[in-house]
Amino acid sequence: MIKAVIIDDEKLATEIIQNYLQAFANKIEIKAICHNGFDGYKAIQQYQPGLIFLDIQMPKLTGFELLELMEEPPLIIFTTAYDQFALKAFEQNAVDYLLKPFSQERFEQAVNKALQINQKEENSNLQKLQQDVQEDKQLLERVVVKTGHKIEILKLSQVHYFKAEDDYVSIVAEKGKFLKQATMKYYERHLPPNEFVRVHRSYLVNVSLISQVEPMEKSSHLVKLRSGEKLPVSKSGYQKLKELLGW
Repeated sequence: MIKAVIIDDEKLATEIIQNYLQAFANKIEIKAICHNGFDGYKAIQQYQPGLIFLDIQMPKLTGFELLELMEEPPLIIFTTAYDQFALKAFEQNAVDYLLKPFSQERFEQAVNKALQINQKEENSNLQKLQQDVQEDKQLLERVVVKTGHKIEILKLSQVHYFKAEDDYVSIVAEKGKFLKQATMKYYERHLPPNEFVRVHRSYLVNVSLISQVEPMEKSSHLVKLRSGEKLPVSKSGYQKLKELLGW
């Protein structure tokens, strides 16, 4: 029996999925129905489902942001009213993508596809799904992080800097310090280039929070933030700063 969680902000959509799933009552057990990403994340942590029916455009937390928070994602069937996400979803090797309104026949086709995927294929496909979410070219407008089971949504203006920490990135913000499994390359590609600059191989800094650039020995520099913290600046980082600030 596969445990399933339904996450969709539209009540009618969740009712339709519930109704269609009656045809799989001997194979799939619905453990939770959630109407926003936060509740969906809590349900995933509580029930550890093997299958998720996931809407994309939701208040508070989008489907892709929710996926980014999952350490070991289960099988995902996306459900959405917006067809502009279809190509992206298929490119990311999601199990399937259902465009609302979908028929019971089309729904059952997607569920049968999920049931046929073995454990090896599941792990391979969904690791790629997470990776491709990170490789999406769209610029970030916020950063979603977690501490334990608590989710924080950080506005970019609240982030002081990003620091490389082995296989993680440390995000230092007004609300504290958060670790996220990502790369500096990812954030360098996805942060607005006029707002954040990579001043060093280990640091990406919020330009608006720089109060001073101090010279050091051998043509090296430090940036001083309004918080008082000082961060190293490489030679190439200093050139980027000069270009961005018009020095």
